[in-house]
Amino acid sequence: MSIKHLTELKIVLETILFASAEPLTLEQMRGVFDEDLGADMLRRALAELRDEWQGRGVELVMVADGWRFQTRAEFQRYMQRINPEKPPRYSRAVMETLAIIAYKQPVTRGDIEEIRGVAVNTQIIKTLEQRDWIKVVGHREVPGRPALYVTTRQLLSDLNLRALDELPPLVELGNLVAPNPHTAQLDLAQED
Repeated sequence: MSIKHLTELKIVLETILFASAEPLTLEQMRGVFDEDLGADMLRRALAELRDEWQGRGVELVMVADGWRFQTRAEFQRYMQRINPEKPPRYSRAVMETLAIIAYKQPVTRGDIEEIRGVAVNTQIIKTLEQRDWIKVVGHREVPGRPALYVTTRQLLSDLNLRALDELPPLVELGNLVAPNPHTAQLDLAQED
């Protein structure tokens, strides 16, 4: 398909974004077209499309995984009536572990246990990995070579965020937001 006008480009983008079950990156969107569209052209079209959807029940947003259409927060209660899914409930231990990883990453299980003051149940880590909210990115160069955990782009997208710096400050948790003293000594042998 050859795109001759910005209007036609926006129609195609709107179509593929609505039809996609997952957010789309600029590269994925560029791959749809026969001609080579610049990233600036796509960003302009997406910005105009986002503006055109202002004031509606659905909005175009950019999250960590790319661009997507989603229901505006103020209309979620209506969606809940149509599709009454109960969101998964996570224990306090799971949420504390996730918060520690998000704010102190990269961290080992030992780091998490030191901060929480209790042992981390293996099922907590498995739950977060199965949800694709955390992953192993390497191992700390100490005896036992413990795994280093970080959060994923999926977590950011699920929280409707683009980057970790959009997380709220955790001042009330005290030392959780203090710099990780091990970060400077890490050997992050990245695993793909």
